[in-house]
Amino acid sequence: QVQVVESGGGLVQAGGSLRLSCAASGRTFNRYTVGWFRQAPGKEREFVAARGGSSGRTYYADSVKGRFTISRDNAKNTVFLQMNSLKPEDTAVYYCAADTSVVVDSAKTYDYWGQGTQVTVSS
Repeated sequence: QVQVVESGGGLVQAGGSLRLSCAASGRTFNRYTVGWFRQAPGKEREFVAARGGSSGRTYYADSVKGRFTISRDNAKNTVFLQMNSLKPEDTAVYYCAADTSVVVDSAKTYDYWGQGTQVTVSS
């Protein structure tokens, strides 16, 4: 099993940047695919980005391509989401999720979730 904890959310003006962190426990974390999802009020949880464990392959939602970058530091058991050129529509609670066998953009295929971190982008 693995536990994940997000941090790094906050309030930022449109055009600004934030870096979210997802810190994980577990010695085999590097085998886990890690995904970032977000949920805005009144909306369903949506896929943002993911990074494969063994493959290292990255995946992005069309809405964030070119603005967000997912990376991981296996030595620190941490995955990062660098968010640049933020827009008001990026406002949401951002969740980190992990699992070993997933459909990367499908939230229901991830078993391990953090508590979420709020990102608010003002116009």
